[in-house]
Amino acid sequence: MERLDALERGYAEFGRRVRSVRDDQWDAPTPCTEWTVRDLVRHLVAEHLWAPRLLRGATLEEVGDRFDGDVLGDDPRAAWRRAAEESRAAFHRPGALDGHVHTSDGPRPAADYAREMTTDLTVHAWDLARGVGADDRLDEELARYVYEAVRPVADSLRDTGLFGEPVGAGEGAGVQDRLVALLGRRP
Repeated sequence: MERLDALERGYAEFGRRVRSVRDDQWDAPTPCTEWTVRDLVRHLVAEHLWAPRLLRGATLEEVGDRFDGDVLGDDPRAAWRRAAEESRAAFHRPGALDGHVHTSDGPRPAADYAREMTTDLTVHAWDLARGVGADDRLDEELARYVYEAVRPVADSLRDTGLFGEPVGAGEGAGVQDRLVALLGRRP
């Protein structure tokens, strides 16, 4: 699977789950124990508001704190739609994946940043589905792409505190269950 194809599928998976959130579910818990549904969506909206600026070469200092706080406003679904559209356009800009982006870990290849954003979209689509009781089945090809990307770096991801300790996926588990289990979620 090509990197931008995977990213597009990630947008679709997460967007589908955002659209499924009922108005009375924004305060519901998610598998991300410190986040409600609203917190989880806010996290992804903020990340995707950052993306166009980082892909144009902005530093963290230049972006500053403009995306701290409530970036969802009164319409979280519309906030997600706008952020995803801007982010998508930025990743698809010719040459966008050829450069580097500034991150809290220092400069990183933009192509790696795209893979990280795909991982976040995919895993959090599953988290969001679980939080609102929606269908949590992920696109199998996307789950495989993310699993293969995450497996070699899972230990370093855990060291950042972004993901929990792996849990057992069970014998004969499919790629989706292996992915979420690798990242500390119970399938």
